[in-house]
Amino acid sequence: MKKYMLPVMMLIIFEAVAVTLWLTKDNLFYLFNFSYIGISISLGLFLFVRKYPYARRIVQLLVGSYMLVYLGLICNENMQIEGFWYYLFTGVFEAATIHYAVAKIFGPLIFGRGWCGFACWTAMVLDFLPYKTPKGPRQRIGWIRYITFAGSLIFVAALFLSHAGNIEKIMFWAFVFGNLLYYGIGIALAFLFKDNRAFCKYICPVTVFLKPMSYFSLVRIKCDKSKCISCGKCERACPMDVKITDNARKRENGTECILCMECKRACPKDAL
Repeated sequence: MKKYMLPVMMLIIFEAVAVTLWLTKDNLFYLFNFSYIGISISLGLFLFVRKYPYARRIVQLLVGSYMLVYLGLICNENMQIEGFWYYLFTGVFEAATIHYAVAKIFGPLIFGRGWCGFACWTAMVLDFLPYKTPKGPRQRIGWIRYITFAGSLIFVAALFLSHAGNIEKIMFWAFVFGNLLYYGIGIALAFLFKDNRAFCKYICPVTVFLKPMSYFSLVRIKCDKSKCISCGKCERACPMDVKITDNARKRENGTECILCMECKRACPKDAL
């Protein structure tokens, strides 16, 4: 039963968040929201343990489409980083603020960048592209993410400083056009660099939160050196160029791990 501990642990964590927010905010939506996400992620992990080949993709579609279509387009919530800044400026701990706190700021202390592997609606689309493993060397342009991070903050700050009218409507359309822009850039970069995850590595502003926190993640991929035969299959399968066989927290691209488990699937000796 030990192999089922991770899906059970994730379900317990998300249910604890769901019940806590439901009771403290007196809003049944939080119980539904985080229960749905927790059940979806736990289902995916359970299916992975059962060696179902499309386990992670099922979770991506369940969670990613829910957040994009239902929360974003139907409920008019900007779930991108601009929505996070918007609620911070208004001083309200709701929607995007709670989402970022759980999934992208404090959550990664437990599950690292699992958000990127199992729930991101941008990666949900990009992972359908043909370059699931990088076909070329990693580019040294990761600094661009800090520009997009600062740009999102400046954009929202400018709206408040200029006392723009109907900011909520502006934020909704920023979500719509922002997603279209992300998809366009992500697809273009994937074909340019022959790497589905090029957007995640070089452009995505959310990684500015995710990378430092995931360094301390409790849930990590580790290598059993007594089983490893140094065949390199795990590292060739990794979409994020992580030095998988190095168990140190300072391993190469260690904070880039999205817990996609492709390395574990590729290992012929079950050493991961």
